[in-house]
Amino acid sequence: MNKSGILVIGLVVLIAFVGIYVGYKMIDKPERLKIFNPTDINPKLVSPDVKDIYAHHKIRGFKLVSQLGDTITQKQFDGKIYVTDFFFTTCPSICPKMSTQMVRVQEAFKDDDKVMILSHTVFPEIDSVPVLAAYAEEYGVEANKWLLVTGDKKEIYDLARKSYFAIIDEGGNGDEHDFIHTENFVLIDPNKRIRGFYDGTSLEDVNRLIKEIKILKQEFP
Repeated sequence: MNKSGILVIGLVVLIAFVGIYVGYKMIDKPERLKIFNPTDINPKLVSPDVKDIYAHHKIRGFKLVSQLGDTITQKQFDGKIYVTDFFFTTCPSICPKMSTQMVRVQEAFKDDDKVMILSHTVFPEIDSVPVLAAYAEEYGVEANKWLLVTGDKKEIYDLARKSYFAIIDEGGNGDEHDFIHTENFVLIDPNKRIRGFYDGTSLEDVNRLIKEIKILKQEFP
């Protein structure tokens, strides 16, 4: 074989090797969840004063009280992946279904200290610390994994409308006449960014949530 033939063969082998390598990298590339900003979300879910934010949206700071009577802030979630929702203990419709599904999330990550759950009452005037503690006992909530929180109503409602985008915004101001009700679970990463929305009453959607928490854990090992 002459020199030019050898060069051609070498070039073909090199191209094939590069193609295989690139293909492998594409196949091997880990799945990555979307980062949600206000402009990515149904406008009906977004408070008007943040609806034009297209990048760098993060969950704002908060100060609430858990079922144990402890003060809860963003600090408890530093470096954590967490799932959040909004409920109330006397809800006869969607909340029992949501809490049952959230128990599944708790059990799926029972031994994983990097995954937490944060449930806000939307009825803080009724859901006191003792009431939340009783509800937690009823559902087998583990306090080191799942925090049920109460506190200032306006702060909780602002979090729902302006941070988590968990509910249809109807212009309420968190006063005694304002009331929200939603089945949404929201997935938050360790950088306080929204990474997913799920129907907390749906077995299939909560299966997807559990799967996507595992995907997110690969991004934040």
